Amino acid sequence: MSKTRADLLRLVHRTPGLTRAQAARDLGTGSGAATDAVATLVAEHRLLEGEPRSEGRRGRPTRPLLPHPDGPLVLAGQVDHRDWRVRVTELGGGTVAEESGTHDGADPAPVLAAVRAAARRASRRFGDRLRGAGLAVPGPVREGFLLDAPVLGWRDVDLRAAWPGRLATRVVRHANDARCAGLAEAVRGQAAATGQRTGLHVHLHLAEGLGGAVVRDGSLLDGRHTATGEFGHLPFGDPAVRCGCGAAGCWGTALAGQDEAAVAALARGTAGIVNALDPDLVTLGGRATDLVGAPGFAAGFARGLMDVRRADPPPVRPSALGAQGPVVGAAELVWDVVLG
Repeated sequence: MSKTRADLLRLVHRTPGLTRAQAARDLGTGSGAATDAVATLVAEHRLLEGEPRSEGRRGRPTRPLLPHPDGPLVLAGQVDHRDWRVRVTELGGGTVAEESGTHDGADPAPVLAAVRAAARRASRRFGDRLRGAGLAVPGPVREGFLLDAPVLGWRDVDLRAAWPGRLATRVVRHANDARCAGLAEAVRGQAAATGQRTGLHVHLHLAEGLGGAVVRDGSLLDGRHTATGEFGHLPFGDPAVRCGCGAAGCWGTALAGQDEAAVAALARGTAGIVNALDPDLVTLGGRATDLVGAPGFAAGFARGLMDVRRADPPPVRPSALGAQGPVVGAAELVWDVVLG
């Protein structure tokens, strides 16, 4: 595929509904080249030009660029401490199909079997249109294994068991759910909505534990073991309290409730993250979405900032995607590879 067509697909994925003229302007190419690229992608069943629409200006109505109804798809899954979900997404992030269920957390095998069965049904329905699959899980992941989910008691779980047949041979990604949620906020959520897709973005995701992500210019920052963002295990908590991870004094142990103490601990720790990383934006998801607006958070956050940070602090905003963040991010991990 030519660079122009590949760039155009990535652009439509990021901003579905833009027009050929807008695409040509954003790509820095001529209108003729954009027209040729659109025509080829339409013929390949990758894009569709929608119904003409008027933008209130003189001239011919414009046609939005949309995902083709027979175009490529990505399957995304999410497993948390109580539920599982499998979703099929199209170019631009729209949901085409979805299944979900609950589990008791006792054993990972039946949970992955349920995800696998749903993935098999999707594979039968959509066939080769499915270009890959991603799975978000509550714990650090390395080379397809969930290393440790302390709340569930799961260790060294082979996540590759979630994918049936040919789907397992395509683009497959597995990642921590909080990292997925952070990517989702950067690409489809709060950062995108406020025009802050570029720069450094920190996401904190509070569920049964606290995790997060560091995103630069819409891409996750990976560490040595692709496990950056384990903010809940920073020693911001009571050193007398031992965490299920094996360390003492973890920040996440101070965030178990929704009370004043939890608000204060979240505010103080968030300030510490800002002091250390100097981000352009901080988003808070999961249970932290409610805590960020609680009385005392803003004052506690300000007190914890260095003077140089307090003079110009980054915005701290609640998640725009909420509980959808991890599965949206799992899909984006795969789309990033599929679209090159």
